[in-house]
Amino acid sequence: MRGKIGPMKKILRGSETGIVVVHEIYGVNRHMDEFCGRLANAHADVYCPDLLNRPVPFGYEEEGAAYANFMAHAGFERSAEKVNALLSELRSSYKKLYVVGFSVGATIAWLCGRQGHVDGVAGYYGSRIRDYTTLTPDCPVLLFFPSRERAFPIQELIETLKPKRNVEVRQYAGEHGFGDPFSANYHRAAAAEAFTELQAFIQRPGGRGTAE
Repeated sequence: MRGKIGPMKKILRGSETGIVVVHEIYGVNRHMDEFCGRLANAHADVYCPDLLNRPVPFGYEEEGAAYANFMAHAGFERSAEKVNALLSELRSSYKKLYVVGFSVGATIAWLCGRQGHVDGVAGYYGSRIRDYTTLTPDCPVLLFFPSRERAFPIQELIETLKPKRNVEVRQYAGEHGFGDPFSANYHRAAAAEAFTELQAFIQRPGGRGTAE
C-alpha cells in the first residue's frame, strides 16, 4: 500500500456487508464515531481509516488549517489509492462492499468507483467531485447534495452528474454539513431522509459474493 493509513476505527458484526467510511478534512471525529455506529447497528461491518494519521482530529473552528493539512498530507488521489488498497483487501471477505464518504471523503469515494472493488459508492456533499466529472463510475453511486453551497454553483454540478450512467443524485434542504449532528449546518430532517436513502441503497439486492 502506497503510504500509510493511520489507526483505523472498526466495528465488526460478522456481517456479509462491509462499509468503508471516508472522513472529512477534520479526521475521525465524533461525527465519524456516531455515523459508523449507526451503520454498524444496521448490521454491517464498518471500517473508518484515518487518512490523516493524526491522533487528535481538527475542530470545526480549524477549517482552514484542516483543509491545508489534508491537501498537504493526504490529497484526493493519494487518499483514493489508500482506500482502494483497503477495499481490495476486504473484497473477498464480503458479499457486498460499499464506500461512503463525507465532503472530501465523498470525492475520494467517487474516485474509488472505477476500480472494481465495490458494489456501490455513496457520498455526502462531495463538492470537489466537480474537479473529476470526466470520470464515470463502474458501480452504482448515490450522491447527496445540499440546496446551497457557498463556494460554487451547486446546480451546475448536479446537472453535470445527473446524465451519468450508474449515478443517482439527491438534493436536500440545508448547506454543506447538513448530515453532521455536530456541525452548525446540521439539518435534522435532511440528515434523517438521506440516511434512510443510504440504508435503502445498501440493502438493494446485489453483491458479488465472498471468495471461496
